[in-house]
Order: sequence, then C-alpha cells, then structure tokens
Amino acid sequence: MILADLSPQAIIQATEYLSGLDADWARHIAAVGPCLHRATPGREPYEALVRAIAYQQLHARAAEAILGRLLALFPATAFPTPAQLLAVTPETMRACGLSVSKTATVHGIAQASLEGSVPSRAQALALDDETLVERLVALRGVGRWTVEMLLIYSLERSDILPVDDFGVREGYRRMKGLDKAPTPARMRVLGGAWSPHRTVAAWYLWRA
Repeated sequence: MILADLSPQAIIQATEYLSGLDADWARHIAAVGPCLHRATPGREPYEALVRAIAYQQLHARAAEAILGRLLALFPATAFPTPAQLLAVTPETMRACGLSVSKTATVHGIAQASLEGSVPSRAQALALDDETLVERLVALRGVGRWTVEMLLIYSLERSDILPVDDFGVREGYRRMKGLDKAPTPARMRVLGGAWSPHRTVAAWYLWRA
C-alpha cells in the first residue's frame, strides 16, 4: 500500500494523532506549533537524489552553496540533465565543492538515469516505498537515508521515518528527556506506533 497524502487536512489529522499518543508528544507539538512541512513534488527522482547527495553530512547552507556553484555551470536550465552532468569533469565537480566520493556518486546517478535504473517520477509514483529503496540503494553511494528524502519530499510519502537520521533520534531523546538517543533499530520499533503518520512525526522530531 502506498501512503502518499501530505495534504493540509492529512497533516492536521497526523498532528492530532501524534498529540494523542502521550503527554510528551502533546507538549512538544504544542511548543512547536503547526506542522509546516513543504514537499517539492515537481522534482524528478534523478534531481532529488543528486540534491540529497549534496546535502549528505553537511550543514544546509554549505550544501546550498555547493549546489549553487554546480547549477551556475548550467545557466540556461533550471537543473542539468543526466547527460549534461556526465559531461562535467570530476575536477570541475570538485571545484564546486563536491568531494571525490560525492562526485562519483552524482555521476553514477546520472549514468543510472540514462540507463533507466533511476525511475522517472511517473514510474516512481507507482512503486511502493521498499521497492524504491531496494532499487536505488543498489547505486554506489546512495543509502537508505538518501532514498527516504526522495520519498518524503519529492513523492510526498506520508509514512516515512528515517531512523538513521541523527536529528530524528536526537529529537526523540530530547522530547522524552532521555540520557541517550535510541539506536536506529530501537527507533524503528518505537516509530511503529506513529504509523501511518511517521513523516509528520519525523518533521516534529527534527524540530526538537
């Protein structure tokens, strides 16, 4: 079953559901306020993956600067095609700020897009979460977190909990007043109670 409803009404329902779980959730949500999650549903999976790679393990401002330098190489288009990216030398990619490993990953994503391994948006909309994860993590340098960002922001999937994300686990620790953040495995178990609203839950945990 594909759960992909992040409409304003669905977000309100998710917030009400989470607030009713326990006093900690209710208090945290009241302190943060309404969920302001914003998806980017027009993006193709290829573009979403490239952008997610740029953001891996970096502060948002640093990632935006790197992406800005990369996109400046293509002033005539909003985002380069896979063929255009493949034509950029590794040296130029490095000059934009991408690491050696990220450069290889970005080129790999572009090549896989040309070969059809990375689905189009229309194709991705028909594939369930785990199918997409399994298909895309086969690409070099693409981990589950990267695909989950694609699911949350580009495909508007409403039941995604990125348990490997430090912010999600640390957010839960702070919300609950724990001494130590849960492991990804423990986070996955805990998150079962938040289904089918785990995307909104992740949004609130990021703000803790």
